[in-house]
Amino acid sequence: MTTINNYQQALSFIHGRTKFKKIPTLERMRTFLNELGNPQNVLKCIHVTGTNGKGSVVAMTRNILMAHGLTVGTFTSPFITRFNERISLDGQPIADDDLVRLTARVARVVDRLDQELPTGGPTEFEIDTAIMFCYFAEVKPDVVILEVGIGGTYDSTNVITSPVATAITSVGYDHMKYLGSTLAEIASQKAGIIKEGRPMVIGQLPAEALTVVKRVAQQHHTRLWQAGVDFQTKKLNANGFHARISYRGSALSLNQADLALAGDYQVGNAGVAITLASLFLEDVKIPLNRAAVIHGLADTQWPGRMEVVNEEPLVILDGAHNLPGIQALCQTIRDDFAEREVYLLVAILADKQYEEMLGELASLPNVHLTATRFAGPGKQRPSADLATILTQLSTHYPAREVDNWQESFADIAHQLSADDVFIVTGSLYFISDVRHLMKD
Repeated sequence: MTTINNYQQALSFIHGRTKFKKIPTLERMRTFLNELGNPQNVLKCIHVTGTNGKGSVVAMTRNILMAHGLTVGTFTSPFITRFNERISLDGQPIADDDLVRLTARVARVVDRLDQELPTGGPTEFEIDTAIMFCYFAEVKPDVVILEVGIGGTYDSTNVITSPVATAITSVGYDHMKYLGSTLAEIASQKAGIIKEGRPMVIGQLPAEALTVVKRVAQQHHTRLWQAGVDFQTKKLNANGFHARISYRGSALSLNQADLALAGDYQVGNAGVAITLASLFLEDVKIPLNRAAVIHGLADTQWPGRMEVVNEEPLVILDGAHNLPGIQALCQTIRDDFAEREVYLLVAILADKQYEEMLGELASLPNVHLTATRFAGPGKQRPSADLATILTQLSTHYPAREVDNWQESFADIAHQLSADDVFIVTGSLYFISDVRHLMKD
């Protein structure tokens, strides 16, 4: 039997589990939760998926609802500083004692299922999800906002049966090994969180993906709230790093609101978040308050996503961990930093489209590109060796590859002038390592 008496034992148990099973299924997760008393069934949930933007939408929706006086649980991934961040109440991570106690409870069931199930017991993410459901069933927040881990259809969060609302923030190429090689296949997996008769909010989706989502929504009698059609969000300050937006929807019109989260891509995320929040408030019969929406957007922080860690010179941490994320970062550099020298320190996991990602960054005329490596989240997901790719790229300034990212970070930081911009980007796991370095 597994023994869990302290925080380190809890984390060792969680992280020691297998990450994936060969055949995707929700039956193991349903069996698991049934043994735990089905804690998910007592919760009011909002369910969010998407290639990029999930975390930001969760954070903005959380803060808008908190500004309306609600208590809000969130389940997000990956964590940036500590595991506890993944399970938070009103933005405060689960306490160590609660995590240890609930992990011990869950572990007893896992031990039993390891023996009983032909394919073995739950995976790491299924255990994370079970701990989360058990915690929120105890503390009973007004709403739990669930961020999908990967895809949607077979994600362990998809055991909920009747969320108040769902969302697809974006659809792009990522996790193709698990979700499919075309946008239609990826969209089909994300559309798997659509539930019968429950409204879904969608961001700006590629036509191929939108066709799939519309078809699945129709099959489930789901009303879609589509960006650019059912609600409009616009950036008002063309070259502003922190966007000022307007929003028009059926329940609310905002002439002006400031986003605390930086980057142009947050404009679309804000529109999805406002619409999600308004649907939830309508469901629980709480009047939508314009001032609360404005306050919630202006008060939202999300570590590792265009996170400003120094103002002058400007130092930014941005976990642009896939091709769509890098493309969004490049657009922000073009729009907001075109007249400034931009220094990039980049590390990417080997299972990502790192050739295309580096190619996007190399195309920018004002970028000084440094690629590096880091430990990665585990032996199965190493950091990519980018040295060969760099030799094949045409860049305005010489690109370089360094083995020791800590030394490179210090070197770049020391050569910056007040007007320069330093962006650390790539894997969110790399961003986590950098944040730890900066705190030490």
